Amino acid sequence: MSAPSWPARLGIPLLIGAVVGPAVQLQQPDLWSLHAYAAMGVAAIPLLVVLARVRVRSVLLHAVPAFALAAVAGFALCGGRAATFAATALDPALEGQDVTVIGTIAAMPQRSELGLRFRFEVESARIGDRTVSLPPQLSVGWYAGPWAASAGAFDDQRQAPGLRAGERWQFTVRLRAPHGSLNPGGFDFELWMWEQGLQATGQVRAGKGDAPPRRVEATWRHPVEQARQATRDAIEQRVTDPQAAGILAALVVGDQNAIGRADWDVFRATGVAHLMSISGLHVTMFAWVAALAIGAAWRRSARLCLAWPAPHAALVGGLVLATTYALFSGWGVPAQRTLLMLACVGALRIAGCRWPWPVTWLAAAAVVVTVDPWALLQAGFWLSFVAVGVLFATDPGIPEHRSRWWQKPVGLLREQLVVTLALAPLTLLLFGQVSVIGLAANLVAIPWVTLVVTPLAMAGVVLPIVWDLAAIAVQALAWGLPWLAGLPFAVWAAPVPPLWAGAAGVLGGLLLAMRLPWPLRALGLPLLLPVLLWQAPRPAPGEFELLAADVGQGNAVLVRTAAHTLVFDTGPRYGTDGDAGQRVLVPLLRALDERVDTVVLSHRDSDHTGGAASVLATQPQAALLASLEPTHPLAALRPLQPCRAGQHWTWDGVGFQVLHPNEAEAVAAAKPNAASCVLRIATATQSALLTGDIEQPQEAALLARGAPLHATVLLVPHHGSRTSSSAAFLDAVQPQWAMVQAGYRNRFGHPAPDVMDRYLARGIDVVDSPRCGAATWSTATPGAVRCQREAERRYWHHRLPALSP
Repeated sequence: MSAPSWPARLGIPLLIGAVVGPAVQLQQPDLWSLHAYAAMGVAAIPLLVVLARVRVRSVLLHAVPAFALAAVAGFALCGGRAATFAATALDPALEGQDVTVIGTIAAMPQRSELGLRFRFEVESARIGDRTVSLPPQLSVGWYAGPWAASAGAFDDQRQAPGLRAGERWQFTVRLRAPHGSLNPGGFDFELWMWEQGLQATGQVRAGKGDAPPRRVEATWRHPVEQARQATRDAIEQRVTDPQAAGILAALVVGDQNAIGRADWDVFRATGVAHLMSISGLHVTMFAWVAALAIGAAWRRSARLCLAWPAPHAALVGGLVLATTYALFSGWGVPAQRTLLMLACVGALRIAGCRWPWPVTWLAAAAVVVTVDPWALLQAGFWLSFVAVGVLFATDPGIPEHRSRWWQKPVGLLREQLVVTLALAPLTLLLFGQVSVIGLAANLVAIPWVTLVVTPLAMAGVVLPIVWDLAAIAVQALAWGLPWLAGLPFAVWAAPVPPLWAGAAGVLGGLLLAMRLPWPLRALGLPLLLPVLLWQAPRPAPGEFELLAADVGQGNAVLVRTAAHTLVFDTGPRYGTDGDAGQRVLVPLLRALDERVDTVVLSHRDSDHTGGAASVLATQPQAALLASLEPTHPLAALRPLQPCRAGQHWTWDGVGFQVLHPNEAEAVAAAKPNAASCVLRIATATQSALLTGDIEQPQEAALLARGAPLHATVLLVPHHGSRTSSSAAFLDAVQPQWAMVQAGYRNRFGHPAPDVMDRYLARGIDVVDSPRCGAATWSTATPGAVRCQREAERRYWHHRLPALSP
C-alpha cells in the first residue's frame, strides 16, 4: 500500500490550521513585537516543507503537525500585519492638537445632518513651523449646523463646501485616536476603523478665528471615487423620491448612508437588509450574469474557443467584471470577501481540480481569512460561509431525468427554506433576533432586487432615464415591506445564547435540512433546544445588578432585579437619524431579553432623554417616571408620572426610593439640572445612588433634609462637572465605587480633573466610561466592577492611562 498523496495527507489540516491560527491571534489583548511574529513564521514555513517531503504511512502523523504548523504560520502572519499597522498609530501627544494638513480627499464624502465625513490621504502635516508625522490616512469630519454640537463640533463653524473626491485641500484639523463606545454585544467602532485601515479621526477647524480651509487643486487621483460621486449626484438629481434615490445610490455606488434609519429598520425586520447594500449576493449574481454573457459570446467564435475554452473565458471574464462592479460600488469588505471566494473556486476549476465540496469550501475560507483575518469578527463572514456550506451539504446533485418546469421554482423555494432554517440559530447568536417573515419577504425581494432593481439601477449609469423605472421598482418593493414589518409576529427576539449553544443550533439546523433519513434528521431537534430555551442569567431575589452603558456624553443605566427591569436615563441623541436608545440600549435589552417595567428620566436635557423614544417604542408596557414638564414631546408617547421625593416601591426584595426633587424644588427649579431625579436603590447590605445632573445646591438640600445618601455605588453627578460633587456630599455618600458616564475628549471637559482628585483623595474607586466602556456592578459581588474594555480587551482597542491623583 502506497503512502497517501500530499493533498490527502496535508490539504485539509493545512486549510483548517490556516483559519484557526488567525482566529487565535485575534483573541490577543496585546500585540507582541514584530520580531516575535516574524520568528514564528520563519520557523513554521520550512518545517511545513520538510513535513511535505516526509513519507509516513499514518495520515494522523502528518495531519496533526500540518495543522499545528499551518496554525502557527497563520497566527504569525496575522500578528505581523497587525504589529506593522499598529506602528503607524497616532502619537498620543498629538491628540487635541490643531494640525495643519495638506492632502487629497481619497473617497466619496459621506453626508449626514452633521455635515460631511471623508477619507483623507495625508501628504504633509505641521503644527506651526514644526513638521509632525501622522497616519497615512485620516477619517475627517467637517461638521456644522444645529446637530453638529452633539458630535463635539466647534462653535461658529463654516458650512462645508461641495467637497469632491480627488481634490487636494489644506485644513486645520483637531485629531484624536479612534475611540468608540463598547457595550456587551454592541458595535465595535475601533475594530471597524482598524479594518478600514484608519488610525486617527479629525475634525476640520473652520470657525471665525481659524485659518480658512483652502482648496489647493483638483486632480485626477482616485478616478473611481470621482465617478462614484458623480453617479450618486446624478441619481439624486434624477430621482425626486428621497427614499428611492437613497436605495438606488446604495445599490449602484454602495452609499449605505443614503438609506434612512426608518428604512433600515424595515429591511432588518423583514430580513432583506442584505439586499440593500453591495453584498456577496449582488457580486455573485453580477459575476454569474457576466459569465453567461461572455460564455455565450465566446462560443460564437471557433477561433476563440480553440485558443481558450469558453467555460474558462466565462469564469475569468465574469470575475473581472464583478471586480469592476465591486470597485465602482465602493470596494466594501463583503464584496472583497466574495471576490476572493469566487476567485478561489474559479482557480480550482480552471486547474482541473475536482475536490470534494468540504475541501473547496475550506479552501475558499482559508484564502479569505489569510487575506483579511479580521473578517472572522464580522457577522457577514459567518452568514455567507455558513449559507454556502449549507447549500453545498444539501445539494441534491444532478438529476437523473430531465426536470419538469415546476421543479426549478420548487428547488429555489427549498434552497431558501433550507438556508433560512439553518441560519436561524446563527442569526439569533449574532443579532438576538430572527425575522419570522424573512422567508416570505426574501422569496419576493431576492429576485425582484437582483433581477429587476439592480440591473435597472446599473443601466441608469449609461442611460439615466432608466433610473425612473428603477425608482418605480423600488417604490413597489417599499410599498409591501412596511406592511410585513408591521405584523406583530414579524420578528422573534430571544436572549443571545452563548457560543456553544449557537454552534449546536447551527449544526441542528443543518441536520434537519440535509437529505438524510428522517431518524438522522431528528437528531437535529435536541441540538436546537439550547438556542430556543436559553435564558439570560438574572440576579437572585434580594439582589440587583447595575449596568452603566457606554453611550458617550450622557447617562444611561440598566437596573435588573430577579424579575424586574428599570432604565434610568436613555443617553444622548446623536442626530435626526440616531440616538443612544436605538444604537445601544435597544440592542442591549434585546440581547438580555429584557421586559422593561419603568423608564426613569432624570430631567429634560437631551443627553439624558435622547434615546427615550426608541426605548419606549420597543417597550410598550414600560411606565414613564420623569422630571419633565407635561408638555414635553415624550409625554405624548406614554402617560407621564412626575418624579417626586417620597415615591418608593419594592421589587423582588430590592427597595427603590426617590430622594429629589420635592414638589417645591420641582416648581422653583431655574434650570433642568436642578429638578433632576435622584433615585436610591438598596438591599439589606448594599445600595446605589443615581443622581442625574444635580449640582451643589441640590446636594446641599439633600444633606439639609437628612436624605439617606450612603451608597456603595454613586453615579457621579453631572458627569463629573465642577458644579457638583461637593466635599460634604461625598463625605455623606461614602461610596466605594464612583461611575462617571462621559464622552471621550468631550467638549465640556467632563470629568473635571479637580473633581476627580476629590474622589481619589477619599480612596473612592473611580470608573469612567472612556476607560471602562460599559460598567457592570452587582450586589452579589460588591467588591468588583466588570469593565467591558478590560473583559473583552483586544489589541485594536484604544487604551487610556489610569486615573491618578
